[in-house]
Amino acid sequence: MKIDFGKLKFDDKGLIPAIVQDVKTDTVLMLAYMNGESLARTAETGYTWFWSRSRQELWNKGATSGNTQKVISITYDCDGDTLLVKVDQKGVACHEGNYSCFNYPLWNSAAGKNLPVTTDSKLPGVLFELYNVIQDKKINGGEKSYTKYLFMSGQDKILKKVGEEAAETIIASKNNSNKEVIYEMSDLWYHCLVLLAYHNITPGEMLSELGGRRSKENNSKY
Repeated sequence: MKIDFGKLKFDDKGLIPAIVQDVKTDTVLMLAYMNGESLARTAETGYTWFWSRSRQELWNKGATSGNTQKVISITYDCDGDTLLVKVDQKGVACHEGNYSCFNYPLWNSAAGKNLPVTTDSKLPGVLFELYNVIQDKKINGGEKSYTKYLFMSGQDKILKKVGEEAAETIIASKNNSNKEVIYEMSDLWYHCLVLLAYHNITPGEMLSELGGRRSKENNSKY
C-alpha cells in the first residue's frame, strides 16, 4: 500500500490525527496521532503504528497487549488534515480495558443535560476479551480446557449447555436471588459466546445488530 503524503496536511509538529474505527461495527475506537514514519510503517505492515506525544516515540498498537488493529482502509477528510483508519480490532482498543476509548457520557441532546459516567462502560471490552480467549482455546486449548472440550464435543453439546444454563438462570430468577442470577447468567453468556465462536460470528456482529435495531425509527424491534 503506497501513500501519497502530498495530499495530507501535517501540523507544525509533523503530526496528523487519526480516528480509528472498527470496520465491522462502525464503533469509533480511539483517536491517536501519526507522523510520516508511523503512517509509512502502518502501510508497510498492515497494522496501526502511531506517534506518542507523551513518550516522543513510535508505538505499534497491540505490540505488548495483543490488542492489535489490522488495517482495512485509510481515508482522509476534505481538508486533508485528519485520517480515518478502519481496522479489524482484536480484543479491546482502550488501555483501560474498554472496547472503545469513548465510554464516558457527557451530554445528550435528547436528555438535554449532563449524563453520569456509566459503570458498565467496560462491558463490550470484557465480552471481546472473553471471546478472544474462547477462540484461542478452540484452537490451542489442551485436554484440560473446558472450552476445548465443548468444541471437540460438537454443536449438540454446545447447544445443550446453552439450554441448561438458560434453564438455571430462570430458576435463579424464580428464587429471587440476585447472586444466583448473576452467577447463572454469567455461565449463560459464556456459553452463548462459545456458540458464537462455533459459528465464527463475532460479538461485534451481534452488537451491530442490536445497535441497528435501536437506531431504527420508533425502535420498532423493541
